[in-house]
Amino acid sequence: MTVQATSTRYESLDAIRGVAVMGILAMNIVAFALPMSAYFNPAAGGPPSPANLATWAFNFVFVDSKMRGLFSMLFGASTLLVIQSAEAGGRSPLATHYARMFWLGLFGLAHFYFLWFGDILSLYAVCGLLLYLFRGLSIRALLLWAAGFLLIALLLMGSMWVSMAMLEAGRLSPAAASEAQKQLAEFNAMMGPNSPAYAEDVRHFLGSYGTIAGQRMGEGAIEPLIQVMLFLWESMALMLIGMTLFKSRMLTGEWDVARYRRWASICFLVAAPPLAFIAWHSGQAGFDTVSIFGAALLFSTPFDILMTVGWAALIMLLIKTAASPATRARLAATGRMAFSNYLVTTIVMTTIFYGYGLGLFGSMSRAALYLFCFGMWAAMLLWSKPWLDRFQYGPLEWIWRSLSRWQFQPMKRAAPA
Repeated sequence: MTVQATSTRYESLDAIRGVAVMGILAMNIVAFALPMSAYFNPAAGGPPSPANLATWAFNFVFVDSKMRGLFSMLFGASTLLVIQSAEAGGRSPLATHYARMFWLGLFGLAHFYFLWFGDILSLYAVCGLLLYLFRGLSIRALLLWAAGFLLIALLLMGSMWVSMAMLEAGRLSPAAASEAQKQLAEFNAMMGPNSPAYAEDVRHFLGSYGTIAGQRMGEGAIEPLIQVMLFLWESMALMLIGMTLFKSRMLTGEWDVARYRRWASICFLVAAPPLAFIAWHSGQAGFDTVSIFGAALLFSTPFDILMTVGWAALIMLLIKTAASPATRARLAATGRMAFSNYLVTTIVMTTIFYGYGLGLFGSMSRAALYLFCFGMWAAMLLWSKPWLDRFQYGPLEWIWRSLSRWQFQPMKRAAPA
């Protein structure tokens, strides 16, 4: 099945993107406010309190990777929509797409080097270079390619996990053990319990802007490339699934309510129990590095993707049955300004937590961090619609669009007659 070229704007697609850009903060807030080891491991800074442990478990089962997955799926769907809109408008779809990816890549690198190490835009831009090749495939072909990319991701992470597990069991040859030991030491520092890097990271992020940005531009300069090498495969799988869901009309809100309800129920009921078991097993293993690595980056991945699809179905169900027109309009505006909201969130959160701002890094409990999420979500919902009532694009969307088309785009909305 294919979708005809169109310039239609789908409110449901914008609304679910609004939920995704809000939801991605729910998983990123820990990385903004605590050392990276805490992102993976609730015991990284010491034994967690019951509230922090419960927050981590809920996040692991329902939020972490799912909101990034939803954001990635919507990127795939939006990429297909932009290509089709270019065709409908008589523009070159190839030139339109690759110009957008070029500037997105530059925005992503600037985001990484000047603002925050957790950028995903540069990764998305690299994925976008490949996505164009899949635009005309059928739903079945897209799913087969997605399965292939996912298999590569699982084999890559699986090989790393097997090496660590065999090293821990003493089953590696001396030559292989030397390299695996080095790798395991790096992961212990990054995500192990009572991580030795925890206090060092707190001191680092409470430093000056020059110190923090200097690390990213110096020894951390290669991290965007490492991210592409490790996570391109899973991201491509998610984006191709997003294209599939767009072509099947799921993300355009055209399924009936019963179908959305059925998909949401099945996905959550199948994915939640194994994810809960993986979280429980990590705790039983003392949150050691091998179990945490396997839980976060390997064994949870297929269930994360399944639950991400469930989230998409559930959000669509709620948009169709429970959300008022005003709520849908607020969410859609937030989604239309997802690029601006994503980058503004980085500026706000790093200013709150880093040393050159309010200096709250490392001082808040995991559970308390969600208060900042609620505040930022409210800000997104409050400012996006009034802005788009006056202007055609969000501020960064306008810059991106103007650069991609090599001319300033009209910004202000025409006054009503």
